[in-house]
Amino acid sequence: MSLFSLIAALLLEHFRPLGGSNPVNLLFTRYANYLERHFNAGENVHGTVAWLLAVFLPVVVVGGIYGGLYYLNSLLAWAFSAVVLYPLLSLKQLGGQAERVAAALRVADLDDARRQLSQWHGRPADEFGSAEIARVGIEQTLSCAHKNLFGIIIWFVVFGPAGAVLYRFSQLLGQKWGGLDQLDFGEFGKFATQAFDLIDWVPLRLSAISFAVVGDFEDAVYCWRAQASAWAQEGIGIVLASGAGALGVKLGEPLSYGGNIEFRPELGLGDDADSDYLDSAVSLVWRTVVLWLVLLLLLTLAGWVGG
Repeated sequence: MSLFSLIAALLLEHFRPLGGSNPVNLLFTRYANYLERHFNAGENVHGTVAWLLAVFLPVVVVGGIYGGLYYLNSLLAWAFSAVVLYPLLSLKQLGGQAERVAAALRVADLDDARRQLSQWHGRPADEFGSAEIARVGIEQTLSCAHKNLFGIIIWFVVFGPAGAVLYRFSQLLGQKWGGLDQLDFGEFGKFATQAFDLIDWVPLRLSAISFAVVGDFEDAVYCWRAQASAWAQEGIGIVLASGAGALGVKLGEPLSYGGNIEFRPELGLGDDADSDYLDSAVSLVWRTVVLWLVLLLLLTLAGWVGG
C-alpha cells in the first residue's frame, strides 16, 4: 500500500503544490519557536527534551492514528498515509524553482537569475556570474531533492507515515536549531544536529546510489569516493559528488559573498555548469523518482505473489 499512498501524494503535490503557504511547515515552525523560547537555557539536555517534544510526540500521534485506521480498514490507513505525505513532499516546487533559474539563464537575464536563485537558496547571489548561478542551482536541486523528497520517501517506505514525519521534522529542526550560534545559545541545538545526522545516514547513501544508477554510474561512484569527504558537510557532499559525477558536470569551487571568498572544493568531472545542466539535474531527479516507483512496484507485486 505504500506505493499507492506515495503515488497519490505525488499527484496531489504536482497538481496542488502548497509552496510557501504549506500549513504543516508554518504550524511546525511556530511550535518549534514556542519550544525554543520555553526550553532554550543553553544546555544540551534542554535541546534533547525540546527535540523529543517537537519530533517524537508528533511521530507517536501519527503512528497511533495510522495503526488505529489500519486496524479498522486498510483503505483508511492508505488514505491517511497519502494525506500525511502530501504536505511533506515538494517535487513540483523543486522543479519549478530550478526551471525559473534555468529560463532566466537561457535568455541571459542574470539579474532575474540571481534574484530567483537568492530566493530559493536563501543567500545573496549578487556577485555570481552565469556559471556560478548554474552551479549553485544544480547543488540546490540535488540537495533539496534528497532532503525534501528521497529522504522522506525512504523513511515512509520503512516505517509508514510516522517515519516520513520523523525525517521531515528532524530535518527542519536540524536546520533551525542546529544552526544556532553556540556563543549565544550554548549547546541547545547540538542534539538536533546529531539526531538528524543519524537519521539521514542511510538515506544520503541511497540517494547517491540512485543518482549513480540513473546517470553515469562509473563517474558518480568515483566522485563519491574521491571528493565527498572534502566537502564541509560530508553527508550532503556524498549526494552532491555523486550527482555531479552522474551528470558529468563540475560543481563546488569558490564563491564570492559580499566581497568575501567562500572556498569550496571541486566536485564532479566534465564540463562547466550552465542552464542545460540545470535542466539535466531536474531530469536526473525525475528519473530517480521513476526508479524508486518501479522498485516499489516490484516489491509490492512480490508481496502479493508471496502472500
